[in-house]
Amino acid sequence: MGFTSVPKKVGKSVGSGVSKAGAAVKNTAAKARARANTLRGPSPSTATNLAIADIALRSGTFFARRAVEHALLGKRYTPEKAKQILRGRSFTQSMLHTAIARVALGSAPGAALVIGGLAAKTLYDRSRARKASVKGEAEIQDMAEDGEDETGLVPDILE
Repeated sequence: MGFTSVPKKVGKSVGSGVSKAGAAVKNTAAKARARANTLRGPSPSTATNLAIADIALRSGTFFARRAVEHALLGKRYTPEKAKQILRGRSFTQSMLHTAIARVALGSAPGAALVIGGLAAKTLYDRSRARKASVKGEAEIQDMAEDGEDETGLVPDILE
């Protein structure tokens, strides 16, 4: 590849254009910062706005999690059976999964520990695939039976 010389006149105009662009970026950032400082939520109380944001975010993640769970179960089970399985989970199972997720999100060593544990469990299950499959199906069946009598705890997002 060869190098081409740039005439001094062009080089200077490019340089001044870059400095103008840099100034424009700084001005835009300053304007955005000023708008962010004046941005208000639906309530004049900051604590209320934080509560609203927290509830909205948690609700969104709840529905996203349920959609993913339904999608994973939907590949193998009917939508009604998937709902029964999700309803049949115990409170202890839900709290254990929440605690494990918090450990994983809390720090890099926690994430490494959880990922390592999940990898070990997956490898263990694969080494005992047939027995794990039968045991897993029995657990799923129990969860579905427990969830048959439950009512609207799981939203109908597939319908």
